[in-house]
Amino acid sequence: MGIFDFLHIKKRPWEKFYTREELHFKVPDDTMYEAFSKSALDFNDLDALEYFGKRISYKKMLKKIDRCAKAFVALGVKKGDIVTICMPNTPEVLISLYALNKIGAVAHMVHPLSSEEEIKDFVNETKSKYAIVIDMCYEKINNLLDKTKLKKVIFVSVANSMPIYLHIGYNLTKRLNYKCDYYGKVYTSWNRFILGFLKNKKVLKKRLGKNTPAVILHSGGTSGKPKYVVIPNRAFTSAAIQGNIVMKNLKPHDRALAIMPNFHGFGLSVCMHTSLYIGCCTILVPQFNAKEFDKLLHKTKPSIVLGVPTLYEALTKSNNVPNLDLSSLKYIISGGDQLSKVLEDRINSYLEEHNCAAKVTQGYGLSEALAAVCICTDDRMKSGSIGIPFPKNDMKIINPSTRKTVKTGEVGEICISGPTVMLGYLNNEKESNEALQVHSDNRVWLHTGDMGYMDKDGFIFYEQRIKRMIISSGYNVYPSHVEEVIERHPDVLQCSVVGMPHPYKQEVVKAFIVLKDGVDASILKKSEIKNFCKKNLSHYMCPYKYVFRKSIPYTKLGKVDFKTLQEDDGDDDV
Repeated sequence: MGIFDFLHIKKRPWEKFYTREELHFKVPDDTMYEAFSKSALDFNDLDALEYFGKRISYKKMLKKIDRCAKAFVALGVKKGDIVTICMPNTPEVLISLYALNKIGAVAHMVHPLSSEEEIKDFVNETKSKYAIVIDMCYEKINNLLDKTKLKKVIFVSVANSMPIYLHIGYNLTKRLNYKCDYYGKVYTSWNRFILGFLKNKKVLKKRLGKNTPAVILHSGGTSGKPKYVVIPNRAFTSAAIQGNIVMKNLKPHDRALAIMPNFHGFGLSVCMHTSLYIGCCTILVPQFNAKEFDKLLHKTKPSIVLGVPTLYEALTKSNNVPNLDLSSLKYIISGGDQLSKVLEDRINSYLEEHNCAAKVTQGYGLSEALAAVCICTDDRMKSGSIGIPFPKNDMKIINPSTRKTVKTGEVGEICISGPTVMLGYLNNEKESNEALQVHSDNRVWLHTGDMGYMDKDGFIFYEQRIKRMIISSGYNVYPSHVEEVIERHPDVLQCSVVGMPHPYKQEVVKAFIVLKDGVDASILKKSEIKNFCKKNLSHYMCPYKYVFRKSIPYTKLGKVDFKTLQEDDGDDDV
């Protein structure tokens, strides 16, 4: 054990921000269902969910979950079965999730915009025999059905839980655009499925415990075959307690705006399960319109909102609501991608102009640790930082080659140990062993593949993915730093940087730039930005090539699609 490893164990600098009780909370032996059941008893008549203005109390939601559990048993779902859920944010998702958890089945969360081929692979890799699918995916499912072992597919309409007047309006308009046959041997509707509870007088709750699998998420990233992250019940229970500690001003009756999707760990854990644990009302948004973000905030008046940087960037451009009042917001948290200092300042100016006392803060996590492991909130805040570790989480920065803890302020790989870390990747022992490693302290550490550093107070500052680091003529170039500098240019709206091959330098920097509205994408402007870089960056960091773009590509989860950029060898498109 190195000297810095010893010092890390002896004193974790972020612990001064927590009480002794907060640092040493006990993780109860609860499943997700058991945790929600306790909330339902504590917050009986409070609103648990809101969907298009229609509200469901904790008491009523628990009743719906218990009926759904009976229906799953009647369908043939057993303990240990993996059930695929391919849905946007609707009440049926959470009802299904907790019902499956009650009977010991595992929920496999899938993006409904996934391609037909992707959904086929997801179902086959997890050996799912049952699926809950948004009815708009009917054609995809119908085309792949004979290539899977699906025994029953439950189709759900987004209108199912809407108020009756919206339900009727939706059926008269939107559903005319696609067909859905609920009467095949394999297919059924949600309402017909739920009636299956009548066949079961009682469902015995399975004794599972906190270390059993609860949910399968897909790993993030923009390249390679997706990995299936197996998350245990203890991760959700721990994350909920941690969230209650770090967001201490969030109380029962408060309102959490769930614009992050259920198939994203951040959305499922923080926006949904944690808010329900605290007693908040979760406002479900099945389809988010970034151009009308301000209208959504005005209508729902949430206490907390979580989103990726691009969504907040869209908010700063919104001007649909005169005299928009954001005073209800207690927490505005950015995660999922890096928040540049330029955008952070722009968001905070917008919030201040609209009567919001809170500032945007960053959180950090990854699917392999249930998406949130550290955060800046309240008095635990530093601009540019992704925060301090949640209580009971341990984090350190290591040299990837030696696994030794680096000095304070030195960049290395971020590693995490704690109760929210995954069990492993489904059917992938090799990748699991690479991600989860036992260090010299005999503890299991999750290697994130992300670079960053920790300051003397325990605040962590994110740099970027290890794979994103560009090595040019032997020098390490951090794209995030180059992006930050270029975005400081007064005419630049956004910049994304990737490495491109070079015959003798190995790699050089390539910058994709989106200019602000009204700025002419001329050769002179490109020359001006080049000179700006020369003044503000070391010579080896300066881009070798500059490309003007109308927009930057994003993945389905709202992250910059670096894989697409690396494959993009085109010239300016403006």
